[in-house]
Amino acid sequence: MILEMKVPSPGESIKEVEIATWLVKDGDYVEKDQAIAEVDSDKATLELPAEASGTITLKAEEGDAVAVGAVVCLIDTSAAKPSGSAPAAEAPKAEAKTEAPKAEVKASPEASGPKAAPAPTAAPTTYATGTPSPAARKILDEKNIAPATITGTGKDGRITKEDAVNAVPSMGTPTGGSRGTDRTKLSMLRRKVAERLVSAKNETAMLTTFNEVNMTPINQIRNEYKDAFKAKHGGLGLGFMSFFTKAVTRALQLYPDVNSMMDGDYKIAYDFADISIAVSGPKGLMVPVVRNAELLTFRGIEAEIKRLALRARDGQITVDDMTGGTFTITNGGVFGSMLSTPIINPPQSGILGMHNIIERPIAVNGKVEIHPMMYVALSYDHRIIDGRESVGFLVAVKEALENPVELLMNGDAKRALEL
Repeated sequence: MILEMKVPSPGESIKEVEIATWLVKDGDYVEKDQAIAEVDSDKATLELPAEASGTITLKAEEGDAVAVGAVVCLIDTSAAKPSGSAPAAEAPKAEAKTEAPKAEVKASPEASGPKAAPAPTAAPTTYATGTPSPAARKILDEKNIAPATITGTGKDGRITKEDAVNAVPSMGTPTGGSRGTDRTKLSMLRRKVAERLVSAKNETAMLTTFNEVNMTPINQIRNEYKDAFKAKHGGLGLGFMSFFTKAVTRALQLYPDVNSMMDGDYKIAYDFADISIAVSGPKGLMVPVVRNAELLTFRGIEAEIKRLALRARDGQITVDDMTGGTFTITNGGVFGSMLSTPIINPPQSGILGMHNIIERPIAVNGKVEIHPMMYVALSYDHRIIDGRESVGFLVAVKEALENPVELLMNGDAKRALEL
């Protein structure tokens, strides 16, 4: 029986996918539920499992865009499973041993026999490789370029007039280095990310405001409780993202316009905070969503971020994991970024950028002290968020991070961390 495998629908809005990688070869025997391909949609990379066991025939090439519901391969379910791989592996070796002497026998008459005499009858090369045509030589002389430095594209490597016209004098630049190029088609996911980024720049009145945060209080809390937190919660780390997420959800309650988005002539406001967390996956940037982050504890936020990050890293992230989101947090600091202007994740109206932490001298009560400082940036859609709300929001985030015990932990760090 021949089974037709069709592209399943990854989500309602997705009409086609792209074959990113075939994990099997044409003619291979596959087991039921074995991953046979990775397919890219405009939102995620998903694995395609075999629907039955049998011999597979591929019907699409890597890089092909395939409509949802289209046949991508056939599986012959009546094919018997190979009994073992050892005999098959040995057969090619035996053939190689018997074929090698034949190759030598064929080569020897050609190398030393009398048949070598007719060789001069081959068509002679009129121009040696690298020889310029008269027109090309004139142009190269005018440019003071040696023909030996040019690679000819004409017959037998001859330098054409076009080669000479396109040649550029070295001007003292060293020659002989690699100048190769590689043209690679972007994945469907990467193309969608590019489309959304350009859309955000072109269709929103994006503006960015900045501030800085003294990270000393958070560092003190982490240094004091991180070991106990890890031991109590099964190896879960106490990172910076839970503090920032808590600070953001608090600020969104104080400045609800930041937690809204435009829909034509209307504003949609949310009374919940679904926080998109930008993470770097093997296929590029992804933004899975922490649902109802305003209701989660520090442990709950850390556990959910870890779960989503692992799914993104392992290529198991789904469309549902990334759908929605009312506000985004991105942490360029993990890559060493000191300051940036993050781009809004449409249709959201705001995104908070975190950056690396660097010890800098600051004035504290009239004295110069060295503290771990972080720049933070809020990019927002000025069509719906005014300066008062944007600046107030970022100041609220700063205040919460610089006074986390009082503003984020209700005065009791151990209880907030469930220790």
